[in-house]
Amino acid sequence: MADTPNLDEEHIQAPDRDRLLSSARAEHAPRILLLYGSLRGRSFSRLMTEEAARILRRLGAETRTYCPSGLPLPDDAEDLHPKVKELRDLVTWSEGMVWCSPERHGAMTGIMKTQIDWIPLSLGGVRPTQGKTLAVMQVSGGSQSFNAVNQLRILGRWMRLLTIPNQSSTPKAFLEFDGAGRMKPSPFYDRVVDVMEELMKFTILARDSKDYLLDRYSERKESAEELSVRVNQKAI
Repeated sequence: MADTPNLDEEHIQAPDRDRLLSSARAEHAPRILLLYGSLRGRSFSRLMTEEAARILRRLGAETRTYCPSGLPLPDDAEDLHPKVKELRDLVTWSEGMVWCSPERHGAMTGIMKTQIDWIPLSLGGVRPTQGKTLAVMQVSGGSQSFNAVNQLRILGRWMRLLTIPNQSSTPKAFLEFDGAGRMKPSPFYDRVVDVMEELMKFTILARDSKDYLLDRYSERKESAEELSVRVNQKAI
């Protein structure tokens, strides 16, 4: 106690193994939302997202892929815009996400960022992304790079997503897909499989404990102080 005088003893908590390792587990298929960042007719980020969705379904997931065509720029439409509502409903539905962007001018695309910018940090008092899992991927037209996935990781952290350690970056993507839009066998394909396997494992592990995993001392303390102020207000 003497070593940590600044701690509020009422709200500091040691990890509770029973809450972390509860035997009560969800039995439904993990729900994964996939977002991609290009509207080209032959969009390699879309093709890789579709390949990832096939792998996820093979691993037992339920997947939904959002098409960003028609999504307005942030603040250029109301929240009730159909494409905005569709995106937000899908985020609420999901337990994990895959974000896949091309790298353009050394960064993720504006289309990718627009989708993320329309996802609020709070929605009706609920944080729609907090504690959900995230896998990040990118495609490049030239040599291998990690600029887009690095940026996506920063955004994932900001959105309080549990971003898995593995990631996928596919260079010269135009060489990696056949005429039917299917990804060819290669080490790059194998990496996508690795990432989807890891995403599934983390999603199953985290989804039943996500609220407890992200339960924070500072927020417990702040909430208790706010409650105290409200309860102890003098009647006017």
